[in-house]
Amino acid sequence: MIAALCFDLGGTNLRAALARSGREGDLVALGNWPAPADLATFRGRVAELIDAHGASRVGMAVPGLASGSTCLWAPNLQYLDGQDLARLFPGVSVQLGNDAQLALLAEATLGAARNVKDVILLAIGTGIGSAVLADGRIVRGHLGAAASFGWACADPADAGDDVRGWLERNASGTALDMIANLLGLPNGRALIEAARAGDPAALEALAKPCAALGAALAGAAALLGSRSVIVSGGVAEGGDVLAQLILPVLKRHLPPHLRDIALGPAEFGARASLIGAGLAAHGHPLWVEGRS
Repeated sequence: MIAALCFDLGGTNLRAALARSGREGDLVALGNWPAPADLATFRGRVAELIDAHGASRVGMAVPGLASGSTCLWAPNLQYLDGQDLARLFPGVSVQLGNDAQLALLAEATLGAARNVKDVILLAIGTGIGSAVLADGRIVRGHLGAAASFGWACADPADAGDDVRGWLERNASGTALDMIANLLGLPNGRALIEAARAGDPAALEALAKPCAALGAALAGAAALLGSRSVIVSGGVAEGGDVLAQLILPVLKRHLPPHLRDIALGPAEFGARASLIGAGLAAHGHPLWVEGRS
């Protein structure tokens, strides 16, 4: 099988790998760079890797809306808005998708969701993304807009925002960094480590964002009837700490028949979107079927 290039483009980093097949173990990491600041830098980096590896297939995960090979809206990477990657990289087959949906593709095919048909994936990184597997199919919605969970809101008094949703403003990795800074800690990872060590101030600081996640997740789980939530993205490494704070709120706001819901880590953590991009590049049926 011809090798494909796969990319995970986030608000903070761009990661690339060579996907020699549709199996996770066949990924060969190529590099990790700061997210390009403009279209020219993005185009140059990707084109350089395509040329260096003679790739004819590309899978790319982006933090926003994607339809076909066009990125419709990426609030943290606005230079991509409206860009058709098939035109940016002619002669290359492009499979473009929302990063959370591609993470779910990886988990449903090879990871934590491979034996279930209904699951919510929550990707917490620079922002908050999500994806839904319902009856064994990835839910896309119109123009790929389904499951934009960062926009969930459990505060009717909130004024709203044009770029970031309520949940993202309250519980994303960026929000955790800001909370950590208030305690004199460098970032959200340090905040989670302090909480893991039993620091009362860190645990108290995490209570609010975790309550926001729990309340919002309850609405999604009740709507979908899901009994499983898996956490991916850069914050997934702190899932053991966060789950203890999220689950009581989540279960409290669910009907009795859904309170056995499980909350656990995605198997591939922060690598899930990259793995999913590789699977998409190789035309995995779960991705290709029903693609908008």
